[in-house]
Amino acid sequence: MLKEPHLESHASKPEVVMTLLLCFVFAIIEGFDLQSMGVAAPRMKAEMLLTSTEMGWVFSAAVLGTLPGALIAGRIADAIGRKVVFISCILMFGLMSLLTPFAHELNTLLLLRFLTGLGMGGALPIVITMVSEAVSEKYKATAVSAMYCGMPIGGVLTSVVALSLNADHEWRHIFYFGGIAPLLLVPVLMKFLPESKAYLNKTAADRTSRPNLANVLFAKPRLLITSSLWLSFFGTLLVLALFQNWLPSLIAGLGLNKEQASYIQIGFNLGGSIGILILGWMLDRLNKVMIVAGVYSGILISLIGLAYSDSAFTFTLFASSCGMFVIGCQSILYTLAAKYYPTHMRGTGVGAAVAVGRIGAFSGPLIAGYLLGTGQSEIVVIASSIPMILLAAIAALLLLRQPASVVQQHDTPKMIVP
Repeated sequence: MLKEPHLESHASKPEVVMTLLLCFVFAIIEGFDLQSMGVAAPRMKAEMLLTSTEMGWVFSAAVLGTLPGALIAGRIADAIGRKVVFISCILMFGLMSLLTPFAHELNTLLLLRFLTGLGMGGALPIVITMVSEAVSEKYKATAVSAMYCGMPIGGVLTSVVALSLNADHEWRHIFYFGGIAPLLLVPVLMKFLPESKAYLNKTAADRTSRPNLANVLFAKPRLLITSSLWLSFFGTLLVLALFQNWLPSLIAGLGLNKEQASYIQIGFNLGGSIGILILGWMLDRLNKVMIVAGVYSGILISLIGLAYSDSAFTFTLFASSCGMFVIGCQSILYTLAAKYYPTHMRGTGVGAAVAVGRIGAFSGPLIAGYLLGTGQSEIVVIASSIPMILLAAIAALLLLRQPASVVQQHDTPKMIVP
């Protein structure tokens, strides 16, 4: 059987632990930032006299920045290494987040959030790539899931900080926290984060070779792979971003108080953490088609339940299940993206999928802002995401019809027969 030689060498156990731990910390910081704007939004909107449509653009500015960030950083990481690009992205992310509270008008706020997204978007595909390359094929889903469960934990931390600081009056402190944390992480990464063994084991020819972008993404064995991944990422991230940014406002619009809103948001993120860990473990051990079909079915049921919830209890219940399935599903997609591209183009392939997913994440808050701005109810906003989840489910199931091993073997530049 043909195998890619550098896939046979993985990091040592201490290097695996250190990679997972540091990438987990980054995921917490990312999750904190993703929901910090949603928590700060009500007071920020009132203080800066912004409309719902303008707030939709503020939510989407960071997401828009992740598009070039994910694509460019992944491409560069395939050429010069994962670690240096990862650290550079986190440095930009931290600095721009720290400057966000000092914005006093819309255009400045949009620019800072765009640059924040540029750094965060660049770091995300690299962290997925580094974690997937640190372990053997057998444990990739478990490893990526263990790392990515830091994201909803960061979301819980956002709600806890908001409750502690009284975000109605001290919303700027949320961004101080979100900016200082990644800056403190940078020197730790410089000293302790190991470079990817899979990258280091590439030959000199592989490192200097930069396959044409169109060939990386759309060569014959990957045309269906890339298309299916992109549609799945787009639809799933659209729904995820809609809830991460607008959930507090949607809850308030349904008549629940701020304390109830915070607890519902905590439930959404705790559900996500549970979903990520369970689904990642299952993906490495059980039938992938059944798992993916079950996850998307769970998302649909949760969205319908949210749309028709009429009490704090039922809203909390369905928000928690929605977090479990939507956030868990995104973790599954990250794992699949890493599986379907060989090492010499994994950063590029994962980065492109993340970038397209961010188009969905960019669209979600804008759609919600537009619908609310035209007087539509919160139920309509929630229901509007259902068609995209159906499309994402179909694309993900089509993806699983293509074995990842076939693509890996077909495209590896240097092959050996054991």
